[in-house]
Formats: sequence, C-alpha cells, structure tokens
Amino acid sequence: MTAEDAATPPRRPLDDLLLYRLSRLLAVAGSMVIRLCEGRFGITRREWRLIAVLASRGELGSSQLAEHAQLDRARTSKAVGSLVAKRLVSRTALAGDRRQVRLGLTATGQALYDELFPLVTRINAELMGTLDADDAARFDDALHRLQAHAETMVAQAVLPKADRGRHAAAAAAAAAGQGKKNSTAARSGKAVSPPSSRSP
Repeated sequence: MTAEDAATPPRRPLDDLLLYRLSRLLAVAGSMVIRLCEGRFGITRREWRLIAVLASRGELGSSQLAEHAQLDRARTSKAVGSLVAKRLVSRTALAGDRRQVRLGLTATGQALYDELFPLVTRINAELMGTLDADDAARFDDALHRLQAHAETMVAQAVLPKADRGRHAAAAAAAAAGQGKKNSTAARSGKAVSPPSSRSP
C-alpha cells in the first residue's frame, strides 16, 4: 500500500448514507401512495400533499400553503392551478384586496380527502407494523430529533442557491458551441467525433 493509498479514505457505498436510505424507503413505500393518487383519484402526490394540508389546517393563503407543504411558491402555484381546474380547491379573493386570495377545499376536494386519507393511513400503519411498540416509540423520537437538527443545520449553513436556469443556459451554450464546431467542420470537409459520454 502506497502513502497515497493510506491517505485516501475508503469509499463507502450510498447504502451507508441516512438520506439515501430514507430516499429509497420513500421511493418504494411511497410508490403505493402515488399509484392510489394517480391511478384511482387522478391527482399527483404533490397535489395530495396540498389537499392534506388544507384539510388539516383549513383555508390558507398561497404563501402559507407553500410553507406548510414545504414546497416552493412556483410548484405550489402550479399545483393549486391544477386543483382549482379539477374543482378540488377554491380560490376566494379577500375583500378590499383582490390580489390576496384564500385557498380551501371544495366539497369535492373534502370528499376526496375523506376517502383517500384512510387508505394512506393504512399503508403507513402496515409499514410501521414491522416495529414493536418500543421500537416504534424510539423511531418516532429519533425522527423528531433528526428533523429538528436538520432544520438547525439548514439555518446555519452557508450554501449556494440552486440556479437551474444557469445550468440550463450553460448546457445550451455548450450544445450551441458543439453545433457551430460541427458546422465549421462540415464546411471544411473534416469529420468531428462526438463528445465522449464517459466521465473523466
């Protein structure tokens, strides 16, 4: 073993990472909820989240709904528009300021919630049924502590903001550059090899 090998920490699989394991659990167990939402009730999982928040908290403003559902405003606005079109959510303008609206479930939206929520609860109960009462209590306590610590970490972290527009522009510029290169090569009669898809 070389000194360089000794200084390099051993590679660990993603399976060792808590967030990855939680993501896998959500992907597998959550797929049953998605199939219920989309296949039986004609809504997305994101729309279901908004319906559930409105059912538990009553009428909310758009910003409040986004905050409670932990979604950004753009995604919330798009989902709300879809729910209004499906007549599951109503928009009511506040008196004196039509720019401010209150969002609430319609009778149809409430009926959907009343039918879907017990099914989702049953899936969660069956999943938790693999733990005995003591394990379930410890797991619940651990989740609360992890959630609280994660929120503290986010509040204290100094991280760059996600800029999907910048990355999309960079990709478009790279594609345009490759297209220009191909065009120039075509005029000169030279063949241009496609860019390698292998990682460096």
